[in-house]
Amino acid sequence: MTTTATHLDRHSPSPYRITPARILRSEWHKLRSLRSSWVTLASASALILAIGLLMGITYTSNGGDSDVDTVVLVLYGSLLAIPCIAVLGILMTAGEYATGMIRASLTAVPRRLPVLWAKAAVLAATVFSTMLVTSLLTFVLAQIWLQDTDQAASLSDPGVIGAIVGTAVGITLLSLIALGLGALIRSVPGAIGAYIGGVLIVPQILAALPYEVLKSAVAYFPTQAAAALGTATPSADDATTTGALLALGLWSSAILGCAALLLRRRDA
Repeated sequence: MTTTATHLDRHSPSPYRITPARILRSEWHKLRSLRSSWVTLASASALILAIGLLMGITYTSNGGDSDVDTVVLVLYGSLLAIPCIAVLGILMTAGEYATGMIRASLTAVPRRLPVLWAKAAVLAATVFSTMLVTSLLTFVLAQIWLQDTDQAASLSDPGVIGAIVGTAVGITLLSLIALGLGALIRSVPGAIGAYIGGVLIVPQILAALPYEVLKSAVAYFPTQAAAALGTATPSADDATTTGALLALGLWSSAILGCAALLLRRRDA
């Protein structure tokens, strides 16, 4: 009788078995249960919507912004939303090191890397869906005031849908870069400083230098590539849509790859 029970125990699935679905569910629970997550997401959405509506309400034809891409004009608030989303990505990784929660996460998942991939997947899905809905809503509402101006446009116009989706994709990939920096540096202030300095400020400094090769290279830096994805009518100085998407994918993959390598080698 004892032998039979032992045999059944060995072959019966454990109710506590670690699976990718359970790790994803755990990370989703962490994200949605923290007030800071919803504050940063709501702040980012509010900035995009408020500035987009302000642009639509105050815009007059033949003004100084008449040559600006319509989607860029309406979604100008995404420039201010990006730091909010970056903070969210950093908090998902560096925030756990600050509270010590990371030890419990890595104890539950000894292989470690599934935790990082689950965080990236949950963050990407949340940011993309939120930014896509916000961008679509902002564009549609802003066009109520822009319909009789030279910035009138519709979702069916060439490049508009692509630019709106591109805006959401660009912000999502930037959030993954922030998440990777948080995992690398393990400090919320340090990761925020690295993101502001390395991702936002350094490209601006390089672009100001009198070297054409640097100006061409800067077009493929993260924030510049994200801006190119959110443009319905790219300029000659912007990276192509394919080039910008590839560049952003490589930046985020490289930083997450370094974070994964160090996660395996360093103590929690």
